[in-house]
Amino acid sequence: MTKDKSYFFCGIGGSGMLPLASILRGRGATVAGSDRALDQGRTADKFDWLRSQGIALFAQDGSGITDANQVLVASAAVEDSVPDVMASRALGLDRMTRPELLASLFNAAPRSIGVAGTSGKSTVTGMIGWILHDCGRDPTVMNGAVMKNFISDEAPFASALVGQGDAFVSEVDESDGSIALYEPDIAILNNVSLDHKSMDELRALFGGFLARAGHAIVNADDAESARLADAIAPDRLCRFGFARPNADIRGANIAEAPLSVAFDVVADSETAHVELAVPGRHNAANALAALAAARACGVPLADAAASLARFSGLRRRFEIVGTAGGATVIDDFGHNPDKIAATLETLHAFPGRLLVFFQPHGYGPLKKMGAELIACFADNMSEEDHLILCDPVYFGGTTDRSVGSGAIVEGVVAAGRTAEHIAERGECGERLAALAGPGDRIVVMGARDDTLSAFAADILERIGH
Repeated sequence: MTKDKSYFFCGIGGSGMLPLASILRGRGATVAGSDRALDQGRTADKFDWLRSQGIALFAQDGSGITDANQVLVASAAVEDSVPDVMASRALGLDRMTRPELLASLFNAAPRSIGVAGTSGKSTVTGMIGWILHDCGRDPTVMNGAVMKNFISDEAPFASALVGQGDAFVSEVDESDGSIALYEPDIAILNNVSLDHKSMDELRALFGGFLARAGHAIVNADDAESARLADAIAPDRLCRFGFARPNADIRGANIAEAPLSVAFDVVADSETAHVELAVPGRHNAANALAALAAARACGVPLADAAASLARFSGLRRRFEIVGTAGGATVIDDFGHNPDKIAATLETLHAFPGRLLVFFQPHGYGPLKKMGAELIACFADNMSEEDHLILCDPVYFGGTTDRSVGSGAIVEGVVAAGRTAEHIAERGECGERLAALAGPGDRIVVMGARDDTLSAFAADILERIGH
């Protein structure tokens, strides 16, 4: 952070931009921004909250770019034709991507804790942040999701926490290759599977991330992660898992309930029992990662386990919206095969039909991993489950739309499961409400669209009437 500069975020409402802007503002920087969603009148409450922090907001027309000392923070994918970018070029502003700015703050921290992996990054980041906060370490936390433990009237969009302690906890992203910018003191790797890049690219990126770390914490139950761990010197490595006897932090005796999960954990001579108020075996694995990171920061295992019992989860991570007419609506961030499979597996641990709604988070991901998505739904849905896809989220710009939701539905149906493509999301909601019956679980899945939570709430209201 440069004290004589101010920062202008082009796309300030994004899940990765908003918390970073909040951290800069919390540290005393002058921050302003624009967003296409603001211009389109979407999610007004989020922008009202940004204004309440003293962050000035402008239309995305270049009007907020007025000073050569400003730094433009914008995705590398933002087109040069966007008025904010044109204005910044005319004034000769410095330009940084979101990860470049985040990495500069992260790498400057006395103790940097980076959370990586295809799935579970936000949850593990939230768990570590909560443990350190609850145990008096006063961390700074940068998350891509709202952390329920930190929500208050003053912070309804608590995806960041600005602390005075030495720890900076952040999820780090491999999708754009920017994970290569981070030099963590403590690196956590949850898992490695196909998402935005090829497996060879992912192995190189995650392997490099672990190699740069002072202390590497790796999921021994994930085959790809375990192979990358083999390249790390034993004195810098901590393995966690349930299935591997050689894990340094071992979990056992998992007990699942519809809305929670419990297990025992052993680390060296320490033992503890963990009771989580979030469900699923994947969250038990996330908790082991967080416990390992907390121990690396000097937090005793028993204290960290006690803090996890008070972890209330993240918004849009298996979030119960409510129950009406005997049907329960769940809002979930599932958008890649690993995340979707984890949610469906958690739901299928208990009886009841699933009505699954999925809004793809773009046309590109369908083209990249369409076959894997089809296999994921086919393998993790039962014969009685019903899948509905709307068209991918699209807020403008140039993109290849050659592969759409219809192709995914065709593949799932060909695999023997029930699925339908309804282009308009509103019509999908009507269809789900009409299908819903007692004992059904309706799960709304998708990413990069804040309005999905309102959509889930609308389904619940429709059923209630």
